[in-house]
Amino acid sequence: MPPFMLGYAGALDGYAPEEVTFWWIAIAMGLVVLIVVTLLLSSLVSMVRSIDRGVGGVRDTLRAISENTANCALIPVTADRVDAVLAEGLQHHLFLTRVLTGSGAPGGKG
Repeated sequence: MPPFMLGYAGALDGYAPEEVTFWWIAIAMGLVVLIVVTLLLSSLVSMVRSIDRGVGGVRDTLRAISENTANCALIPVTADRVDAVLAEGLQHHLFLTRVLTGSGAPGGKG
């Protein structure tokens, strides 16, 4: 501080040194509080952005589910057709087994 602002014992005119020290401590504490609040708000903004990205991912997943389940009505039709293919395959298997073992083939032991 400029010398004209200092009173006795290095304090400002009209203030005791303890008062000046008290005010400097109060200013320092206010600065610390300001820094802590700034850091907390920054972390809060970061968390909100992260949550917002996560919500976007959930939204996209939910939209994909509706697209994936749009053709659910075809499941029973497909199951019936798979059963028909399986039955046909079993008939072929039975026929080939009879032919290869000679139990059902023409001219066989039948």
